[in-house]
Amino acid sequence: MKSKATLKQIAKELGVSVSTVSKALNDSPEISEPTKLRVQEYAKLKNYKPNVIGLNLKNRSTRTIGVIIPNILNQFFAKVFTGIEKVADEKGYKVITCISNESLEKEISALEMLSNGTIDGFILSISKEAQTLHQFSHFKSIINEGTPIVMFDRTAEEVNCDKVVVDDLDSAINATEHLVKTGCKNIALFSAIDNLSVGKLRVEGYRKALQDAGLEINEKLILLSETDEDFDTKVAGFFDKNKVDAVFALDEHSSVTAMKMAMKKGIKIPEELSLIGFADGVWSRRMTPSLSTVSQHGPEIGEVATLMLIEKLESKEEVYNHKTTVVKTELRQRDSTRKLI
Repeated sequence: MKSKATLKQIAKELGVSVSTVSKALNDSPEISEPTKLRVQEYAKLKNYKPNVIGLNLKNRSTRTIGVIIPNILNQFFAKVFTGIEKVADEKGYKVITCISNESLEKEISALEMLSNGTIDGFILSISKEAQTLHQFSHFKSIINEGTPIVMFDRTAEEVNCDKVVVDDLDSAINATEHLVKTGCKNIALFSAIDNLSVGKLRVEGYRKALQDAGLEINEKLILLSETDEDFDTKVAGFFDKNKVDAVFALDEHSSVTAMKMAMKKGIKIPEELSLIGFADGVWSRRMTPSLSTVSQHGPEIGEVATLMLIEKLESKEEVYNHKTTVVKTELRQRDSTRKLI
């Protein structure tokens, strides 16, 4: 079976631009007859088939947005997607979604697959592997080819594009301050996302809040890991070895694990141990006791990111200044923390 060529491949083989190939295949009067014939014959020889959405010239639009999510099982990303889909539908755009499963290879594959005339722009959150390896050249290449990207939550300063983030630093400061105000002094920090930019900002916020409160930072109470499996290994026996009156957990896995371990050991929550997690899925409300959390407002992040992308796609301006929008989080107090006096 013959392999099917792409516009980019034909352009490279013939030494012309992708735009020239596209116009020649569309019988545009802008292209000379000899060039048209050369391109059309070569395309036929290489079994070229036009994209089902149509040959996508710069002045045409598919009105389709590509979304790349690292982990669909993570309730935060699922909530962001609901916001993306809501605004896209209201604005008359379709959405094509790919899941990178935290893989750099899958992330690159999704970008390449969808950027070949299928979509107008991307909304995405960077995979764990890309952040760990500090590999962002694939995003820069897509942007240089003329396809805009809006990043959310996990972003890269090195990539010049629009971004939507939550106030991770301030959120961690506020959560830690809340624990201090309720009388907690030995506050542990649990994280299974230390390889992510958001995780590092939250650690920074925790440290700053303790310093501002005049409390000593005990490094033995700071448990950082990059995977759930590594975290489970490191946290084993933690409450046997350390005296703590609170835990601030920076992700869903470490939040749930801290709660289960404390309850299994017979520690009374919140009388003996206060817990705050950095997530706000259904499980946090249904646990007994219910878990106090930092809510990231996922749907709002999705809505803001989609509006930013559509604004750029529909802008008539030749020069567009990239911007970063910060969505405020909210500390939702439930039964796992003592009430402020």
